Amino acid sequence: MGALLDSLASPAPTPTPSPTPTIDAATLAEYELPTFARRSLSVVGPSGPREGALDENVFAGVDGRVAETLMRRLSAPLPSRWTSILLRRVLAARLVTPRGVNGADFAAERAWLLLRMGEAQVARAVVQSVDPGNYTPKLYQVAINALLASSDPAGLCPLADRGSAVTGLGGYRLAQGWCAALTGDGAQASGIVRQMRRQRIAEDIDLKLAEKLIGAGSARKAVNVDWGGADRLTVWRFGLATATGVTVPPDYLSYVGPQVRGWLATSPAVPATERAGVIDQAATLGVISNAALVDFYAGLADDDQASRGQAAIGNDLRNAYAAGDEGQRLSAIRSLWGDDARTPYGRLVLTARAAARLPVMSDGRDADRLVASMLSAGLDRSAARWRDAVKQDSDAWAMIVLSDPDRQGQLAYDQVTGYGSGDAFKQRMFFAGLAGLGRLARADIEKGAEALDVRVGQHNAWTEALDQAVADEQTGMVVLLCAVGMQTGDWRGVPPQALYRIVEALRSVGLDTEARMIAAEAIART
Repeated sequence: MGALLDSLASPAPTPTPSPTPTIDAATLAEYELPTFARRSLSVVGPSGPREGALDENVFAGVDGRVAETLMRRLSAPLPSRWTSILLRRVLAARLVTPRGVNGADFAAERAWLLLRMGEAQVARAVVQSVDPGNYTPKLYQVAINALLASSDPAGLCPLADRGSAVTGLGGYRLAQGWCAALTGDGAQASGIVRQMRRQRIAEDIDLKLAEKLIGAGSARKAVNVDWGGADRLTVWRFGLATATGVTVPPDYLSYVGPQVRGWLATSPAVPATERAGVIDQAATLGVISNAALVDFYAGLADDDQASRGQAAIGNDLRNAYAAGDEGQRLSAIRSLWGDDARTPYGRLVLTARAAARLPVMSDGRDADRLVASMLSAGLDRSAARWRDAVKQDSDAWAMIVLSDPDRQGQLAYDQVTGYGSGDAFKQRMFFAGLAGLGRLARADIEKGAEALDVRVGQHNAWTEALDQAVADEQTGMVVLLCAVGMQTGDWRGVPPQALYRIVEALRSVGLDTEARMIAAEAIART
């Protein structure tokens, strides 16, 4: 497993063993967890259905080696916010370990994928759901990335000694240093840094960041960190900088993957004013919910350190919810959307519940964005209130047809051909969503598939694996394979026949709500 963003992977020097005092078994037992308090590797994960995760048996009957391979090869982040949310709910679940794999290794693969999705805090929770005594080399490698990406270098302390011995990673060796400093042993901490500098195991900026953390732990004087000598941003630099209050220069964030913006947006160590520049992107990825986004901007409005523009967003948000009449509330929502012809999707997520509070308006001028906004947070019944007010064949109409949970009957094929306003791709995605949801008659599906060139009957290794997972009711594999079918930079890269298969498969295993939201998102974002 490669190191994420080139985190410190150089082998640590082999320390000279020191005499270990003898402790009898009875004394040692006083400090060990009793057997009943130790966590089994047969069920691993931080969340249950009450926390929004899926059931623990979603990988029952699956060959875990196949699931691990799919996770490792999956290119993330995904273009779909709703698919990402669903995948997170699977990966974060308290899962029964599938056959053929070690529970700690399976947790490592889950956390590694979560990191690539931008879900650093969830990845940390997954690796920490395994007791340190059960860690494998793979989990040690992923854990250092997860804890640094979540700005929690102190979380490495229970792992540092054995992690250094098992993996040889320089990062664990340095972690031994700052963990020693946190217990008051500044001399040992400084000695480790001096040794690594002398042996040139790490670059100067990496050691400076470690020294800064060690200094914070031992009350030593502050260490100045100069980014001028850094050629790139690594997970090591990100984690130690954010944990010690060192601002990551914007230039370094401009060329890393979008998942890093998810890490930054959710880092509790980073001031809100610094997270404001990436929070909308994190919401687009599915890392930040509507409720969390609203809370963030509401807090920013009262933050003395916020810029005028940042505070204005909070004020507009307050007006969007609490202004005297609907005209003022709609005006505030429009202000949050901005003047661009295409509203950033993160801003639609921000205004979802404010949009749901508006009365249905007959002119429908903003209906497309209002409906897309509500559905970004799953407010399907709020959006469905607009079904009789929106313009026939508009995007709002198409999204409501796809997402309405109470819709009965099927759509006529000529209603499909009337939608799209000349955008053939959008028309094909609308058809694919309807077909996958079973909202077209079989004859119309066959007719539309040929006329629109959506090959719903296409067979390949992916469709065969997806069909088998559906037949075996392996919900976890279905979700994972649906994500595999969306490995592209944006929605325009998702083939309509793939959307059809994804929506149909999710509906077949009882994930009807998620299937409807993904189908509607395809209209909102293409």
